[in-house]
Amino acid sequence: MLEFDNVSKSFWTGTRRKVILDQASFRVELGNSLGILAPNGTGKTTLINMMCGLEKPDEGTIRRTCRISFPLGFMGGVVTKHSANENARYIARIYGLDPDYVSAFTRWLTDIDEYFDMPVGTYSAGMRQRFTFSLLLALEFDIYLIDEGMPQTTDVEFNRKAGAVLYDRLKTATVVIVSHQPATIEKFCRSAAILRDGRLYSFESLAEAKQYYDYTA
Repeated sequence: MLEFDNVSKSFWTGTRRKVILDQASFRVELGNSLGILAPNGTGKTTLINMMCGLEKPDEGTIRRTCRISFPLGFMGGVVTKHSANENARYIARIYGLDPDYVSAFTRWLTDIDEYFDMPVGTYSAGMRQRFTFSLLLALEFDIYLIDEGMPQTTDVEFNRKAGAVLYDRLKTATVVIVSHQPATIEKFCRSAAILRDGRLYSFESLAEAKQYYDYTA
């Protein structure tokens, strides 16, 4: 379970205080994937980062009683002077997993041949994205966090393989997707909420959330 209890978060932009959350309370139960619709500029990335602990709330409590992923595509923890192989093994040990398995899985899914044993800092942006996404899928969390949906690389084969693995994971895992596009969350979620002006509005169904979101857009 992931729970926000009267959580508030804001930033000073230099000219005004931007409110991300204002005493928001909600819960994500395992097995009930949640889509959060939020217009651009409302703090989608900040919300995702708070869910996994990368950012702290100003007030309130965030409770985590299950394994929650880092955000899809997050590069934190990856040391660019080390190879993908070295990074995969190191992060596997942090999560208490078999380094051989995590290394072999990411090598297979990333499919960058000899570059897998070269420093990550030498990779193209697309290669880095493939590696970090592969690493996310190798770790097997209870809740996966996705900001704006699954990133698409220019590699069609990688997109096919990674997409198949992700869909397989979601048969037993839960996903939280924060996006400004209803079509993005329709692929994975049945329940939905809307983030607007620091308030989180929950709805019984995705259809109700979409109708309200379109009406207030």
